[in-house]
Amino acid sequence: MRFVTLTSALALAMAATAATAQPAPAASAPAAAAAGDHYSVAATTIGTLLDDPAAKAVLVKHLPEMAKSDQIDMAREMTLKDIQQYAPDMVTDKVLAEVDADLATLKPKK
Repeated sequence: MRFVTLTSALALAMAATAATAQPAPAASAPAAAAAGDHYSVAATTIGTLLDDPAAKAVLVKHLPEMAKSDQIDMAREMTLKDIQQYAPDMVTDKVLAEVDADLATLKPKK
């Protein structure tokens, strides 16, 4: 049942993103540099996390159903914080805090 909920949440998230997609404003250099210091659930896309084996391991540890889902690629351009509204029972504030703490220990791939 949780897998069905996750799949539905990812599909809904992607539909909502496609419907409201707008060009992102250009980030200032200091903001971009600060964001690159470490991964975070609020600023780092799921695609970036999946492309880094260490970050993907964090996702598998805390959100195994999501990380291993065939549908996860639909959400590559979203953050975990973005996904939370579509799967609040799975992507809780507590889980996001735990993921953030683990991600903060990783050095982002360049």
